Amino acid sequence: MNCPRCNNAQSCKDGIVRGRQRYQCKSCRFPYTVSHKSDVKPLSTKRKALQLYLEGLGFRAIGRILNISYGTVYQWVKACGDQVSLPERQDQVDIVEMDEIHTYVGSKKSTAGYG
Repeated sequence: MNCPRCNNAQSCKDGIVRGRQRYQCKSCRFPYTVSHKSDVKPLSTKRKALQLYLEGLGFRAIGRILNISYGTVYQWVKACGDQVSLPERQDQVDIVEMDEIHTYVGSKKSTAGYG
């Protein structure tokens, strides 16, 4: 790990800020932290998660397969979905045909309250 200012390899520890170790360069006295967090996943993992999602796996299943949090997978998919623009239809639709739509509305038999 080299100093971002002078590229010197000699450094010493300089405290902890927001849970991350700070270092100070011995030659120019510049304080810095590591370039990236150690828990940042590589781009290949993100792509694999998106590919598995598009294949139909759920967030929890993808998290179990890749050993990451399902919330992280959800954030990746959501961010990717925000970047994609959906195609828009230019012409108007005159007739819409709905075939074999079945709905079932059951009656709920429960008593309200107790007794």
